[in-house]
Amino acid sequence: MIMNTYLTYGIIFVILLVLELCYFKVANHFYIIDKPNERSSHSTIVLRGGGIIFLIGVWIWSAFFGFHYPWFLAGLTLVAVMSFVDDIHSLPDSVRLVTQFAAAIMVFYQLDILHWSMWWIILLALIVYVGATNVINFMDGINGITAGYSLAVLIPLALANMNSAFVEQSLIMSVIFASLVFCFFNFRPKGKAKCFAGDVGSIGIAFIILFLLGNVMIKTTDITWLIFLLVYGVDGCLTIVHRIMLHENLGEAHRKHVYQIMANELKVGHVKVAILYALLQLAISFGFIYLCPNTVVAHWIYLVFAIVILAVTYGLFMLKYYHLHEEYLVSLKKMTYDTDRQKTDF
Repeated sequence: MIMNTYLTYGIIFVILLVLELCYFKVANHFYIIDKPNERSSHSTIVLRGGGIIFLIGVWIWSAFFGFHYPWFLAGLTLVAVMSFVDDIHSLPDSVRLVTQFAAAIMVFYQLDILHWSMWWIILLALIVYVGATNVINFMDGINGITAGYSLAVLIPLALANMNSAFVEQSLIMSVIFASLVFCFFNFRPKGKAKCFAGDVGSIGIAFIILFLLGNVMIKTTDITWLIFLLVYGVDGCLTIVHRIMLHENLGEAHRKHVYQIMANELKVGHVKVAILYALLQLAISFGFIYLCPNTVVAHWIYLVFAIVILAVTYGLFMLKYYHLHEEYLVSLKKMTYDTDRQKTDF
């Protein structure tokens, strides 16, 4: 039985690898690419949408192990297809948000938590779910960070799930294989990536991870399991607060995340930054699983302590290095002004 399972896992991995290579040919043919802009941390044209492998991974898992979560699969497919279309042809924010909320409702139905007698809690949970999805999407900005961080979330989750079986272990493993396939083509130095995740990848993996954590939190009645996303959460949320304080339009592209300043202004290699984020999350998650006493009170103390440490680190980093980003913005404005002036003179 164990040998059959391992053989199935091996087959799934090979199928995912072949399908990713097939997608590259499709993307090349239809010119599905990511062109660099002022927000980008890359300077060359790269294939976009390689993260579609996460959606494919869940479909392949369903084909092999059964359609255990049909509403989750439907919601994931809906939001991933919409995101893929958005990668090719930009869609209005309203369309993206409506689709994301519709998909989240499907996931909630799968989790059996659509109890409208507590509609206000459901509404708040939907906002958190969609908000967290977009924060994870915002964090996809350099080579390797989505692939590495996904593995840093999924591996501890798989280990925790081995003892308690919160969710189908084979689903977690299949998503890990999809992440490894994507990692092979994306976890590379700047300018060397074969593909980017695209919104189809970053939104897709976000929906998958949140569904998996949702199962854990429901069965343990403990929301502190969200600590598995803490590194992304602190960077993403504090950057949003920072931008609000600067009176910026949150819908506009920017380069103010810690990882972006490290990769762009400090010139730290993409792979090094991605590894740092992954190792930080792994350390926090393993500490939560193996060092923290298995009580709700202990979990909350550990969570609050970790949030404080990361938030203080974020603040100190910005105090020391954010001025470099401001200097970049000034130089960008000057470059734009000079370019416009040359066009006018011409």
